[in-house]
Amino acid sequence: MASYVLRRLLLMIPTLLGIMLVSFIIVQFAPGGPVERVLAQLSGADVSATARIGGGGGETMGGATPSGVNDGGVSSKYRGARGLDPQFIKELERQFGFDKPAHERFLLMLKNYATFNFGKSYFRDVSVVDLIKEKLPVSISLGLWMTLISYGISVPLGIAKAMRDGSRFDVWTSAVIIIGYAIPSFLFAVLLIVLFAGGSFLDWFPLRGLTSDNWAQLPWYQKITDYFWHLALPITSLVVGAFATTTLLTKNSFLDEVRKQYVMTARAKGLTERQVLYGHVFRNAMLILIAGFPGAFISAFFTGSLLIETIFSLDGLGLLSYESVINRDYPVVFATLYIFGLLGLLINLLSDLTYTWVDPRIDFESRES
Repeated sequence: MASYVLRRLLLMIPTLLGIMLVSFIIVQFAPGGPVERVLAQLSGADVSATARIGGGGGETMGGATPSGVNDGGVSSKYRGARGLDPQFIKELERQFGFDKPAHERFLLMLKNYATFNFGKSYFRDVSVVDLIKEKLPVSISLGLWMTLISYGISVPLGIAKAMRDGSRFDVWTSAVIIIGYAIPSFLFAVLLIVLFAGGSFLDWFPLRGLTSDNWAQLPWYQKITDYFWHLALPITSLVVGAFATTTLLTKNSFLDEVRKQYVMTARAKGLTERQVLYGHVFRNAMLILIAGFPGAFISAFFTGSLLIETIFSLDGLGLLSYESVINRDYPVVFATLYIFGLLGLLINLLSDLTYTWVDPRIDFESRES
């Protein structure tokens, strides 16, 4: 097993390299860039997160599209550079690192990322690591509690539905699950706000942040209560549609196992239904759920909460990544991509190791050989 883990860890290096290379190449063709953003600010143009700075062309990490001539008669490769000193433009390029060829910037980025040196944000004047640390509690809270609660509901409910297949309980729970799955999480979030957060009805829950302003002064037990008080509506919004797939997957997996020959043999030996279910069926039926856990966790942790973070004013990694892409804050974009990719690969490895823990008969090392 040790050699298998080592091979998987070594394979992460070319995988991460490929992810970063493809992303870096794509960025070369993205319109706009940090230099043009600064020029747009100087000229008083719209530089909001949703504005497309500089139109269809413009500066990218790999270069820029020529778009005019400044007052000095020198050709400029940036929109908005008309009338500005070319030396000032060169200083901006040096500040953002665009005075070097693209391949040199890419190799320097890989060298720095190998030691987890992600540099500083272009527009926030803070290191990328500190910025991620600041946003991490929100994403951990949303992703962790959503995953735990959804699996905590899905697995017992799926087992109960499998044991009562075709009953009234199975029919009406399936109807509730399908309805919950059909409602988008952001739409349900708006409904919860209207009903319970000072909308047209009740005002029971807060609308902003992960904790209250006086959280530091609260005793420890009130801190816990305040924390979950702020999380109640966002987590409910995310969980409503999250457990549908896992519940039905659990049910179908258990039904497939229950109908197999070894279950009939176990019953013929006089084992109780509980002994058959948890002593034989459970281990085999859970394998497919373990296989899907990394994808579910990554989706909940990184990508599934962007709209929820926006609606409930939660400043997490999802919102940070989106704003960084829109505003061309490349150090933050590539750092979050690198961290997300690395964490995803590690979780997939952990999933394979969990396979062997649940069912010792599985041996990835012997299969590879």
